[in-house]
Amino acid sequence: MSTSVTARPAYRSPPGTLHTILLAGTVPLFLGALLSDIAYYQSYQIQWSNFASWLLAGAELFGGLALLFALVNLVRTPRKGGRPLHYVLLLLAAWVVGLIASFQHAKDAWAVMPAGLLLTIVATVLACAAAWAGLNTRTEVAP
Repeated sequence: MSTSVTARPAYRSPPGTLHTILLAGTVPLFLGALLSDIAYYQSYQIQWSNFASWLLAGAELFGGLALLFALVNLVRTPRKGGRPLHYVLLLLAAWVVGLIASFQHAKDAWAVMPAGLLLTIVATVLACAAAWAGLNTRTEVAP
């Protein structure tokens, strides 16, 4: 007796082109903010803090729109568990931590460090994990 194993996509509707661009744009913006924070931490040139603030604002915009697309995709999936839910939760966590980092960067430039750097590190790691989970095209094996 032979058994056949079929593969089905993890998403009913895979991320579209605009969703992919928004998600992929979030990572370099958070990474640029992280590099700007590192430069500010080493030099204390206030302009690096300003760069980080603007890059965080862009990352929040891209991440928020990608989160909106991810939520629509989550509603359209036939089941509510698994990878689509992990992707949405990672993206939501990155967005919330990025928002807190933006609030931290809104303070006086001398008050940004070291909490701003740590929050930006966490937001960058979460954004990378969300992009990995969201853009991974592996299929799940149906039982």
